[in-house]
Amino acid sequence: MIFDTHAHYDDEQFDEDREELLASMEGAGITNIVNVGASLETTRKTLELAHKYEFIHAAVGVHPSEVAELDEDKFELLREWSQDGRCVAIGEIGLDYHWPEPSPELQKKWFARQLQLARQQRLPVIIHSRDAASDTLEVMKENHAEEIGGVVHCFSYSKEIAKICVDMGFYIGIGGVVTFKNGKKMKEVVEQTPMERILLETDCPYLSPEPNRGRRNSSLNLPLVVDAIAAIKGISSEEVIKITEDNAKRMYGLLMEG
Repeated sequence: MIFDTHAHYDDEQFDEDREELLASMEGAGITNIVNVGASLETTRKTLELAHKYEFIHAAVGVHPSEVAELDEDKFELLREWSQDGRCVAIGEIGLDYHWPEPSPELQKKWFARQLQLARQQRLPVIIHSRDAASDTLEVMKENHAEEIGGVVHCFSYSKEIAKICVDMGFYIGIGGVVTFKNGKKMKEVVEQTPMERILLETDCPYLSPEPNRGRRNSSLNLPLVVDAIAAIKGISSEEVIKITEDNAKRMYGLLMEG
């Protein structure tokens, strides 16, 4: 069954039909979803969703673009939330240099702090990295992220950088971009990366795969990503689904749940 390792069903784009959409998941073969916090507010909503739906799990964290809201008191709130039984990861955390704010130094500070939180709670991390490959790897290495583990989500770098991440024991998150006509770099990453290190994700409501590019994304689109990976790897779609589900359950510590 399909495991969506990275979604944002708390997003306002789902306000009109969230319950109806989520109710359709099991019938479509989507049996696990990790909803991922990006700020304090979205993390709060993420935990609410995870407590409401058995098949939704929560990731607790503050996205690099939102770290200006953090201080020591709010970080303690994150620590408290990370101890919730529905929390399976710290994320999404990392670096995003696409915009000038927050400053790289502030982003690096809270990236490191959230990596340390993950270590303390023995949880994997979901790393967001955009236009910041070298600094991301530097912070990961400084904090011995290879001992923590996790996924570099919505991977957007070269196959060479993907190999460095995989060699550190990280998974590579693959979503709709692998179906894009201009997604050559992502196809190369999938070709090189062992299946045992690939996870399926949507990042919904963003990054819908072809032929739905530009529309609101959801986990229901993941079979399109599965088929693209299967074609690149020369294996069946069923194999892609089975291997990536096992990978996700292993990373998130859900193997005992069946």
